[in-house]
Amino acid sequence: MPAPANSPDADPTGFRVAVLGYGNQGRAHALNLRDAGAKVSVGARSGPGADLAQADGFSPVRFESAVQQVELVIMALPDEVHGPIWTDLEPHVPSGCSVGFIHGFSIHHQRLTPRADLGVILVAPKGPGPTLRRRFVKGQGIPALVGIHQTGEADAELHLRRWGTGIGCARAALIPSSFAEECETDLFGEQAILCGGILALMRASFETLQSAGYSDEVAYIECIHELKQVVDLLYAQGPAAMHKAISNTAEFGAFVAAERLDSKELRDQLQSILRDIQSGAFAQRFAEDAAAGHPWFKAKRTAHEDHDIEHASAKVRKTMPWLENDQ
Repeated sequence: MPAPANSPDADPTGFRVAVLGYGNQGRAHALNLRDAGAKVSVGARSGPGADLAQADGFSPVRFESAVQQVELVIMALPDEVHGPIWTDLEPHVPSGCSVGFIHGFSIHHQRLTPRADLGVILVAPKGPGPTLRRRFVKGQGIPALVGIHQTGEADAELHLRRWGTGIGCARAALIPSSFAEECETDLFGEQAILCGGILALMRASFETLQSAGYSDEVAYIECIHELKQVVDLLYAQGPAAMHKAISNTAEFGAFVAAERLDSKELRDQLQSILRDIQSGAFAQRFAEDAAAGHPWFKAKRTAHEDHDIEHASAKVRKTMPWLENDQ
């Protein structure tokens, strides 16, 4: 297991890092590491990401140029492009360097296999890039799952600790894990509740009120908009405190509904989602759809963007223009 991240040699000052990709996570990692004293080069393709990196004071270059003479290469690109990009990139990665991943997907599902001399490490912040950046600027941090898949000829443990310290996660916790555990639990959480399950429940609830004759705006407020207030309580204080903060009527009703919804059928569906992830079937479908240009993915995205929920959302948010700046 990695040594404590707050040990003296975890200081990221002078740490030579290449961050490939300047999106949600890449930008936060690059900025935090630079502010922590690391020497950061940014690899970014021409477009909005490269433009933003330049506006932030970096001089973005081609991927193969960014990785020369670095100790750590952070793959902050979308999972589906790791394999194709790595094929061309690997000859330019210095011997004894570590390759860092923010998500375990590509390594766990063998979308690329780094050279034997390279370290392969994981630092997966448990939150989106903007949150990672905001907490860092405030002198705080968010926990990260960390692991070493391969040491090679690199000082992989040292690289992991300098990375975790440099982005601020060591201020909270570097939780020992593995590429497999991080990947499978992250995918399950996203699908079962965070991005899949909660939206399915919202949509079904919205449509139930809608079909019963209630207005779309009221249905949206009750089934979607107000969720943030409850989630903020859960996030900061946990389930018990959330129950104490709501009315007795709401809490009583929550227990009644939970008993009805938490059925054997629900548990079976959750087990099915987990088995799909563990077996690699989900990863295979994702890879095949990506290779074909994401036809299924794009069709689903378009259908959701045209749902009545989005029209109701626009009307509700128009009454609260301050929401755009209240992030």
